[in-house]
Amino acid sequence: MHRTTRNRAGMPTDNVNGLLLIDKPAGPTSHDVVAAARRALGTRRIGHTGTLDPFATGLLMLLVGRVTRLAEYLSGPPKRYDARLRLGIATDTDDATGSVIATSEDWSALAPASVRSALESHVGERLQLPPSFSAKKVGGRRSYTAARQGETMPLAPAAVRIESLRVTSLELPDVAFEVTCSTGTYIRAIARDIGSELGVPAHLAMLRRTAIGPFDVTEATRLEDLTPERALAALRPPIEALRHVQRVDIDPVAAGVLMHGGRVALQTPGGALPGIAAVTTGERLLAVADVKDGWIVPRKVLADG
Repeated sequence: MHRTTRNRAGMPTDNVNGLLLIDKPAGPTSHDVVAAARRALGTRRIGHTGTLDPFATGLLMLLVGRVTRLAEYLSGPPKRYDARLRLGIATDTDDATGSVIATSEDWSALAPASVRSALESHVGERLQLPPSFSAKKVGGRRSYTAARQGETMPLAPAAVRIESLRVTSLELPDVAFEVTCSTGTYIRAIARDIGSELGVPAHLAMLRRTAIGPFDVTEATRLEDLTPERALAALRPPIEALRHVQRVDIDPVAAGVLMHGGRVALQTPGGALPGIAAVTTGERLLAVADVKDGWIVPRKVLADG
């Protein structure tokens, strides 16, 4: 006999599905945030869509229940950060948590215009060398594991895209900036590389993620406020996780076919572009599907048949 388990708010745990936006403080790891959400919602089926370093603050997107199956569709949107780099000091982690490995007062001879120009020149496509203290793997081994043991691993540069970079405050040796970039971009590496280009050591002194695609940190719940009641109130419906994907609504009859894996005809030909779509009936998310040649072909069915 199936026994329904319930969370601390009395809701069946198999009915806890959706998107939870969290404003992470400095200190906890991304895994710590997931653990807190699991306790608050009374379910273990929670994952995040991209980590934040412990010293960083800001937006974490948590997928709950069946919505964890949508993770692959949430890895692509660009991310926006507020950051501050400090010239004159380099660390082994390229951020404020590391050990100092170089210092210099040469920053005092820099012209503010040259500093601003160096940052703005990073806009566009470029190859970026990941920090040695990163989760990149070489031969199945994490780079940060080798770095902690005093070893150097040969990391390959990765292609990244800086969509925009705007200096918001320039009070040397500190430079504050806002950057929007592709997934996989290390803001620590930007700070490190800016210092190298200017001929002075540098590190990332502060980092806050303010947006992921259309999701803004102003919508998020502070981690310290995550009680069971507030977590349930903040849990957004599954369709919200695909806010950045085109939406196609179908009638209940077509929904029955789709939920059993069958393809259905577009009910408003020309109303949807070829590509990925979030298929709904009303506000209920049914599936992620391909739209092509006038048909909706399911990729992942989320609703019950």
